[in-house]
Amino acid sequence: MFPVIDLEATARQIDTLRLERNLTVRDLQNVFGFSSPQAVYGWIRAKSVPSIDNLVVLANVLDTTIDDLIITQ
Repeated sequence: MFPVIDLEATARQIDTLRLERNLTVRDLQNVFGFSSPQAVYGWIRAKSVPSIDNLVVLANVLDTTIDDLIITQ
């Protein structure tokens, strides 16, 4: 059986790391150059996961690894 991304756990992980680093959703929106915060809210509300490119940036911004961001079942 192959691992599957646990959307809820991954969302909690991203949000926890964001809060630990005192970053707002708007801060992340600005890092990625998004015109609105909807993508970031999607990540922390378990509606979507960041693209591979965005995961690389997000891991760097949150001072962690992609493996620590993505939680699998």
